[in-house]
Amino acid sequence: MPPLHKPDTVIRVIPSSSDISRPVAGTGRVRAVLGPTNTGKTHLAIERMCAHSSGMMGFPLRLLAREVYDRLRAIKGDNQVALITGEQRIEPPDARYFCCTAEAMDRLGGGHAFVALDEAQIGADPERGHIFTDRLLHARGREETMILGSATLEPLVRALIPRAELIERPRFSTLTHSGSTKLSRLPPRSAVVAFSVEQVYAMAEALRRFRGGAAVVMGALSPETRNKQVELFQNGEVDYIVATDAIGMGLNLDLNHVAFAALSKFDGNRKRRLSPAEMAQIAGRAGRHQRDGSFGTLTGGGTRSGAPLEFTDEEIFAIEEHKFAPLTKLHWREAEPRFDTLKVLIGDLEHRPRHDVLKAAPPAIDLAVLKRLVSEPFADTIRGAGAVRRFWEACSLPDFRQVGVDPHARFVVRLWEDLQGGYLGADFVAARIAELDRTSGDIDTLQGRIAAIRSWAYICQRPDWVLARDEMAARARGVEAKLSDALHARLTERFVNRRTTLLMKSLGQNAGALPVTLEADGRMSVEGETIGRLDGFRFAVDPDATLADRKMLLAAGEKALPDILSQRADWLLEEGLGELEITNGAIRWEGRSLAEIAMPEDLGAPRLALAREISLLPEGPRRRLQAGLSAWLEGQLEPLSPLRTLAEAARNPDAGSQARALLITLIDARGVVSREKAGLEHLPKEMRPFLRKLGVTFGALDIFAAALLKPAPRRMLHALGLDTRPLEPAMLPVLSGSTRLPAGYRPAGSQAIRVDLAEKILRAAFESRAKAVQAQDALPKERKARTPRFRIDLALAISIGLEAENAGRLLGSAGFRLQRGRSLADGAAGPPAPDFWTWRPRRAEERRGRGHTRATSKAGGRKGRKKTEPKTGNARKGPQTRQRSKRDETGPARAGGAFHALADLLGK
Repeated sequence: MPPLHKPDTVIRVIPSSSDISRPVAGTGRVRAVLGPTNTGKTHLAIERMCAHSSGMMGFPLRLLAREVYDRLRAIKGDNQVALITGEQRIEPPDARYFCCTAEAMDRLGGGHAFVALDEAQIGADPERGHIFTDRLLHARGREETMILGSATLEPLVRALIPRAELIERPRFSTLTHSGSTKLSRLPPRSAVVAFSVEQVYAMAEALRRFRGGAAVVMGALSPETRNKQVELFQNGEVDYIVATDAIGMGLNLDLNHVAFAALSKFDGNRKRRLSPAEMAQIAGRAGRHQRDGSFGTLTGGGTRSGAPLEFTDEEIFAIEEHKFAPLTKLHWREAEPRFDTLKVLIGDLEHRPRHDVLKAAPPAIDLAVLKRLVSEPFADTIRGAGAVRRFWEACSLPDFRQVGVDPHARFVVRLWEDLQGGYLGADFVAARIAELDRTSGDIDTLQGRIAAIRSWAYICQRPDWVLARDEMAARARGVEAKLSDALHARLTERFVNRRTTLLMKSLGQNAGALPVTLEADGRMSVEGETIGRLDGFRFAVDPDATLADRKMLLAAGEKALPDILSQRADWLLEEGLGELEITNGAIRWEGRSLAEIAMPEDLGAPRLALAREISLLPEGPRRRLQAGLSAWLEGQLEPLSPLRTLAEAARNPDAGSQARALLITLIDARGVVSREKAGLEHLPKEMRPFLRKLGVTFGALDIFAAALLKPAPRRMLHALGLDTRPLEPAMLPVLSGSTRLPAGYRPAGSQAIRVDLAEKILRAAFESRAKAVQAQDALPKERKARTPRFRIDLALAISIGLEAENAGRLLGSAGFRLQRGRSLADGAAGPPAPDFWTWRPRRAEERRGRGHTRATSKAGGRKGRKKTEPKTGNARKGPQTRQRSKRDETGPARAGGAFHALADLLGK
């Protein structure tokens, strides 16, 4: 370890006089190294101990003992260093260097070559001061003893240890007052000091909102939890720490500033203002080594009277110049009382010291419990030095739960009931430990369990209290570690927003330095903390973010978006085109629109209007993306090439105005139009071959382009928004139960049939009729029927999927009528008469689907009668056709559409 000395260190030797400390073996020198914080006192003591063959150091906190223990292990090795506290004992057989709490260290020094006591000024503390005073007076090393403490201890060291050498060490850095600061404007690497749990929580909550969070350090936390919270700050995961005055007790933190949220605290008896020395002990945590520090107050603290929270000029001078009133008294209590009886024990513990600079310590919790229980009936049974000593050891159990004298005394009584009979059974202790092995609950609940398990850890460390001591002690430490981890997690969850903390550090950097990562599932994160999602090219802030965080997250995302979007665009063009789709007239990816598609009227090259979020792309990548999307779209529009062919022909002046008009009508109808709406009456028949070469079919009921009735073009027309009619994606031959007629279909009774298949059925029907007409033309005139009858085989329609009744409806739409054969008379035998079909062109009124009224008059003076053609095409219901209606059960489908003349049909 490199030496750590300051050139202006002053060394003085105090002349000898009477020394009240008891003589110990050896003639080692005693040195008192005194000075303010950040003077390297502890570092010097470690350096000196490592120079000796053995050593022991006493610390005020288990946390500090553990910190030095870890440092010594790195220097001397694991087998050479021991850690001994009231709740934990790590003592290798060959250990030569011991790190202890003051209560756990040997009061005479253990015969080691080197002995040191840290923070010796705690001897003035009412609760624990007598322990430090005893170690100050009696713990000695064979070769060297070092007492570390504040400069205020100098007159007491002079009085109690006249032969000691006094070393004053100046502070390595300066400490200056910076006035009042708002909590939201605290500089990074700051500590906020409060003096109540409620105020600590309030400050931590506020820092979470303003700065992303803070670590929390309080005396009520377990050492493990405090370690983890300090590590959270030291590692830079948070830039702020909120603590009670426990922060001033030797915690080495990389602090630049200490802000006081209050200058008064409750000391167990009354609420009082901190002394300048106490203020300096806390403020001195700012500035480590050669780095200067500052201290001040928080704006808005104030007092109940409305006075602002601020230091006095005298306090500022004392803190900055390290000038404080010296200590005049140390607390003392008899460290080796007699155990003849309980009364003798109490008398010795309350004995007053004989030295002027010592005063009797106020009753600590152990003495208070003893005096509380001595009046109980069971106290009369405690006789003999061994029993009295054992009972005092039980009363000395620390009040980790901070519940006060009476509740703690009841716990001691329950413990004594088992101890007076011998040992605590392993099963009993294991059951008590298991009861606390639960990590559920809030912060306060976990703190209560940790305090309770610390009590059992202390009990298990006693050499003569518990059977299977080592096993039970290991269990207790394991549960404490588990609870401490859970408490640390709760504190971090409540008071640390790691995402905000990272962003606060990163937003001041340039965009390239911002550590934003795009995860495989679209999440954008900063060092593992999600800040939002990237859906397509659109960045959305994490929905769980608070309103205060949203602007910051959005700013962080937009800083990194240009580079990330460029990479995303390149990947999309190289590997991700298969994930694109066209819906609602737009190219979409991952549910988000990339570009709106605008198809021109001539169905030429489409225009792309890129989405707003793509504007964040740099110009080069944006152009590449637009060109790539256009090329991809052209490939997707290939199924519409027949429609584009029609559009190109419609622009050709040589096609003739009538043909071009039909083509435009067909294009507007997206490939299918009924004959009634096609305007065929204006189209010369000699133009039809030209249109047939373009793929146009002139059907009995519809004019259509068969290539556009396939699934791919229908889906594309629907995806582009060019055809808003219902879509049948698979373009099945026959549909049933459709409430709205899909594009490319026509009704057939209760079913719908694709128009090209309907034309196939109708063409077969007209071929059957043509054969019948041809056969009748060969008959003599007297045998010719006025209306030829013929048979139609419905096997084709049924094989396509039409029901027989619906096939008749389809044929009825083209003018075919079914004539049922006469039924056999009653009693007659033989085959029934076959059914026949007839055909006649549909009138214009029928083609429009409206009924009409016609008056007729006949010779012989018969009254004229009205005949009505029903809308549905069913048989007439007049008296003259009553019997005929039984034979004619076929009418047109829901829409009309017969052509004008048979010659026109046969000329297709």
